[in-house]
Amino acid sequence: MEPGAKSEAKQGEARAGSGAGASGSGGGSIKVYHERQRLQFCLLHALNNLMQEKECFTRVELDEIAGNLVLNDPNKGQWTPLSFIFKPHHNVITGNYDVNVLITALEARKKKVVWHDRRKGASSIDLNAEALVGLMINVPVRRFRGLWTGRHWVAIRSIDGVWFNLDSDLSEPKQFKDKENVIGFLDSVLSQGGELMVVLQDE
Repeated sequence: MEPGAKSEAKQGEARAGSGAGASGSGGGSIKVYHERQRLQFCLLHALNNLMQEKECFTRVELDEIAGNLVLNDPNKGQWTPLSFIFKPHHNVITGNYDVNVLITALEARKKKVVWHDRRKGASSIDLNAEALVGLMINVPVRRFRGLWTGRHWVAIRSIDGVWFNLDSDLSEPKQFKDKENVIGFLDSVLSQGGELMVVLQDE
């Protein structure tokens, strides 16, 4: 997402709490890794926030994945003068990777991505599942008073039993009050045109 863009999802449903100082179920401090937004590299930031590791994924790796997806696509379109910049799976200058890059990148880390059926609502997601790594949401964004629209990737996950909104567009991670608060937030995202993907450990 570009600087200055605002997510249409209701961020207020996530309770404020700093990453370093959030308290866990045991009363101790939770260390939360949180990358901030730069250009349109929200997917890169969201992936690292999901995995809770700096440079678990890099721009070089995601660019390579995007390039391989194009090479392996039997239905790839004709080359145009703008193809060098506006490639099918990402923009080489600003980033802005698509869901195919997300899925391929996570599969390379032995993760499985399941697209959630919005008709079932967020309450159908088992937030206690042992294999659950976290959630990736893709939300509509707008800027310039609605003249520009786009999409933004956000990671949501539980860390030491506490759920966090790790949106790279936020100044710090936002701690959810409880799982019901997480479900309410996700339902709000889905109702506003957002997409939800469940990330599982692929054994």
